[in-house]
Amino acid sequence: MASALSYVSKFKSFVILFITPLLLLPLVILMPAKFVRCAYVIILMAIYWCTEVIPLAVTSLLPAVLFPLLKILDSKQVCVQYMKDTNMLFLGGLIMAVAVEHWNLHKRIALRTLLWVGAKPAQLMLGFMGVTAFLSMWISNTATTAMMVPIVEAMLQQMQATSPATEAGLGALELSDKNKAGELPGSQVTFEGPSEVQQADCDRRRICKAMTLCVCYAASIGGTATLTGTGPNVVLLGQMHELFPASKDVVNFASWFSFAFPNMVAMLLLAWLWLQCVYMRSSFKKFWGCGLQSRNREKVAYEVLREEYRKLGSFSFAEANVLLCFLLMVGLWFSRDPGFMPGWVSLAWEDGKTKYATDATVAAFVATLLFIMPSQRPQFNFRSQTEEERKAPFYPPALLTWKVTQEKVPWGIVLLLGGGFALAKGCEASGLSEWMGKQMEPLHSVPPAAITLILSLLVAAFTECTSNVATTTLFLPIFASMGPVRDKGPWKSP
Repeated sequence: MASALSYVSKFKSFVILFITPLLLLPLVILMPAKFVRCAYVIILMAIYWCTEVIPLAVTSLLPAVLFPLLKILDSKQVCVQYMKDTNMLFLGGLIMAVAVEHWNLHKRIALRTLLWVGAKPAQLMLGFMGVTAFLSMWISNTATTAMMVPIVEAMLQQMQATSPATEAGLGALELSDKNKAGELPGSQVTFEGPSEVQQADCDRRRICKAMTLCVCYAASIGGTATLTGTGPNVVLLGQMHELFPASKDVVNFASWFSFAFPNMVAMLLLAWLWLQCVYMRSSFKKFWGCGLQSRNREKVAYEVLREEYRKLGSFSFAEANVLLCFLLMVGLWFSRDPGFMPGWVSLAWEDGKTKYATDATVAAFVATLLFIMPSQRPQFNFRSQTEEERKAPFYPPALLTWKVTQEKVPWGIVLLLGGGFALAKGCEASGLSEWMGKQMEPLHSVPPAAITLILSLLVAAFTECTSNVATTTLFLPIFASMGPVRDKGPWKSP
């Protein structure tokens, strides 16, 4: 049996890659309608995405090949979907994130905030979660976690290394108390037995688990707060413009943030309370900083964080310029079209219902600035310069080079977004969205809350075995067809 399973596993990728298109081919032959051909492409891509027999980004290129061959869309209509306004918005955000990571600005912000929060375990966990969530709003969840986890591990290792010394000190103190108690009648001394030592060791393991998990949870939660924080948000923006053209500029950076940020804060606090209840319920007072041993742990944690912050050195000129570009980008995003008041786009970049500048314009502008702004302070004192300084160019190197950007930007996600937009365009052009909407007419009698719960559970289960961006790309056109049928959606199909 084991040999048979290994034999099947050996040829699994080959079978899925080459046999799946042939097994699905009768669907196109028996029903040669355009929407059936589009469904063939979607099912094939869904299988490839779930099994990852080829890279996700390569699977996203299939619409550029199959849509023209199956006469769903011509090549020009498909290829233009791979670099839309939304792709440029996401790419600009990625380049900004690369600059923040390249100059370690995110690490400085994280450590400075943790030093300010305090070193009590419960407060420190909340500080780690808050910092991780904030950073994941602007840079990728993976990069944020990769940066925060080593800080957590260094702090926990140092705390664990000092625990034996602390316990030895406590034991000596108890022994001294015992000798004194022998001189005082009626005194009682409680000795630390093996069960208490085991409990202390169990508590330390729980702290390690909770501190590590809190970073992972916070990174996922924080990415939901901004439009560019995570890939699925950008997929929603791009496909919504394609599937609901009447939506116009309803969803932008400011409107999404006003909706998603309170939700993110609520989820973050719930996750913190959940970790407190699961891992710190037995010694809640101890983890809030009561007792000599807790104070020693707090001191150790604080010293580790301060030492890590000291290694960063003083605030550099490059970090200041990156922070300036970051604040400029966020400020322009929020003030472009805030909704409750006219934004800067209405000054000269609005003509009737046409808005020439979008959030992608801001992202592209700031991304360009990162290749212009200097990373060192220019030298204007020409008389006192050395011979080497005179030979060097007057304008210092920029904050980013194309080599660094090319290495660190995840270009596969850009293709993945483009493939999703191409699928959405194909669903609309082929009539697949309209056909799926008609098939879902029986759901008209189901309460919206029940539908939301069912679909949420379905997508959550699906993301256990495939990427979030691929899942969003696959399900959004299907779910979008339910809105016009129920007449509950915020926008009707044209």
